[in-house]
Amino acid sequence: MIVVVGLSHRTAPVEVREKLAFGADVLPEVLARLSARRELSESMFLATCNRVEVFAAAPNDEGAGSAVRAVRDVLAQQGGASADEAMAPYLYERSGREAVRHIFRVASSLDSMVLGEPQILGQVKRAYDEASAAGTLGTVLGRCMTRAFTVAKRVRTDTQLGAGTVSISSVAVDLATRIFGDLAGHSVLLLGAGEMAEAAAKSLGKGAHHIRVCNRSFERGAALAGAIGGDAVQWDALEEELLRADVVVASTASREYVVTPDMVRRAMKQRKGRTLLFVDIAVPRNVDPTVHAIDNVYVYNVDDLEQQVALGLKSRESEAEAAERIVHTELVEFESWRRGLLVAPAIVALRTRTREVLSAELDRSFAGRLKHLEEGDRAVLRQLMEAATNKLLHTPTTRLRAGAASAEGADWVRAVTHLFDLPDTASPASPASATPTAQTTDEEDDPVAPDQLPH
Repeated sequence: MIVVVGLSHRTAPVEVREKLAFGADVLPEVLARLSARRELSESMFLATCNRVEVFAAAPNDEGAGSAVRAVRDVLAQQGGASADEAMAPYLYERSGREAVRHIFRVASSLDSMVLGEPQILGQVKRAYDEASAAGTLGTVLGRCMTRAFTVAKRVRTDTQLGAGTVSISSVAVDLATRIFGDLAGHSVLLLGAGEMAEAAAKSLGKGAHHIRVCNRSFERGAALAGAIGGDAVQWDALEEELLRADVVVASTASREYVVTPDMVRRAMKQRKGRTLLFVDIAVPRNVDPTVHAIDNVYVYNVDDLEQQVALGLKSRESEAEAAERIVHTELVEFESWRRGLLVAPAIVALRTRTREVLSAELDRSFAGRLKHLEEGDRAVLRQLMEAATNKLLHTPTTRLRAGAASAEGADWVRAVTHLFDLPDTASPASPASATPTAQTTDEEDDPVAPDQLPH
């Protein structure tokens, strides 16, 4: 059973999300905590500026509730007591079919703030790679994620959902353009030189504006500035840069405020009333929100941008509907595959039990009334028994496999397990028990010819 526990821009404000905005350096620690929990057989951790989620698999369908509680515990431990208290009312939980649907929608950017933005797929893939490297993925969740990538590709190629959409960064630039008009006559400061800053630079357009890049690593800032025809400045020159910038797009990975009220007040005294706009697209936030109270200073964070995104959402509704249909189709196929995992071990157990019973009876006969038979004749009888087993079990196993694709698949498995007193095969979670062996479960060997029978 797959479960999802997390929070996103849809359920929690930025001041809550930033408490769980773990950096890449703590990802191995989070995965280690998750894999140490016996309630979880597989796990993966996704953290972006707009969501923090754990995708996990319980050992069996009955363990979904325990798996959810285990994930909540890990998030609480990782975030600390204050984070646990702050995030508890905002966490959502999904399990089973709805968890898989959620994962497919996230990878396809149907759950993103900017509908159709491509960045989320790269972020999900990186989280998948980290989990794979840490050994926390197995058969079920691993298959779910690779299917999610297929869904995202289909949405990207079969719909126009992503046409014209870039990213949160592009929305930030659009906001600045609406406030200042043509930005060509204004100075833009990119605070940070990561992926989001690069996207903002692309939206601004090479050479179209006076762009300066301020980053802790001057070399990385200089590389971005060179690519866009801008200028790089040293990190300790930030306050001086606030004197000349009209728009500041902040996207550093700092966990503390980079821009403080005192810093901005000093700059505004020398700006002589010129408006200063901060678009803070970082989580945790880079700009102290109290800066917004300073005269002629405006601060927008990622949650504020959601209102801007909503303006262009209606035109994409038909494409979103087409994308949702793709998600549904792929969800049905994945669920059918997952139910098949439940029945494969039962089929193997049924065939094993049947062979054990018949072999025991045949061995008893070889030790008694048929002890005079030569080895060749005995081999023929064993072939006959194998052919009879295949014939006898072909129809039941075929129907059992077909029944597994329905919602009652688990009931079919329980019924067969009970009727034939088979070992418990309810858990398909581990790779060993989940690997289907269907190629050996419906064989029908050629029946033994009459002239091969012993006489």
